[in-house]
Amino acid sequence: MNTIVCVKQVPDPEIPPAKFKIDPETKKVVPPPGVPPVISVYDERAVEAALRLKDKHKGKITVISVGAGKVSDVVRHALSMGADEGFVIEDGAFENLDSFGTATVLSKAIQKIGGYDLILCGRQAADWGAGQVGSILAEILGIPVVTFACGIEAVDKKLRVRRVVKDGFEILETPMPSLVTVSSEIGLPRLPAGMSLMLARKKQIPVWKPQDIGLDLSDLDKEKAHTEIIGLSIPTRKKECEIITGTTPAEAAIQLAEKLSQLF
Repeated sequence: MNTIVCVKQVPDPEIPPAKFKIDPETKKVVPPPGVPPVISVYDERAVEAALRLKDKHKGKITVISVGAGKVSDVVRHALSMGADEGFVIEDGAFENLDSFGTATVLSKAIQKIGGYDLILCGRQAADWGAGQVGSILAEILGIPVVTFACGIEAVDKKLRVRRVVKDGFEILETPMPSLVTVSSEIGLPRLPAGMSLMLARKKQIPVWKPQDIGLDLSDLDKEKAHTEIIGLSIPTRKKECEIITGTTPAEAAIQLAEKLSQLF
């Protein structure tokens, strides 16, 4: 069973709030010095889901990531967990892509890799949280998609997916190949062993440029983007406290109820 897992590099969610800064002019997050980015938590769960399937059915796991700079580190992390190979698709034009642009780049890379039975993505990115790339990618590739998976099984050349819904779970069957987005309910990812970490650091990760995957950069022009960031700011938190009093507990309760009714 051959699985492709799409992973993303995101700012470390454990960054102290005081170190988290943005540039409102460029509408970008300013990376804090000395704090390296990490793999998105949901994508790490997707790697774990792929490894569980490999444990049962053998096969190969390929990890791909779009970005620049230290994006190869998140691919190495997946390799240290047990993935077989990884690729980085890198170009300055990939900076600040919207979900449609990211899915376009990933689709070209996946078409070049080929021979897959399953594509896994995190249910959403841990930074922007849009949750769109997986579904858009499946539409581009023309394959079925199942979102919010908390369990995946391969049965009789089909996938049986346990999916999180508002009031519980539902189980769906889909043919291969399909794309599945993985939720955190699938469970904690395995910790890489020391030897695996060392081998992953030494492994050469191929870097593909747009021309290597047959991508026309004009497809990523801002004029063709489907979304635009019109503002970016850190939310302000305001706390207020009002003491409700009354001559008796019953009177205080009535005043509290009145105050609460004004809020809704």
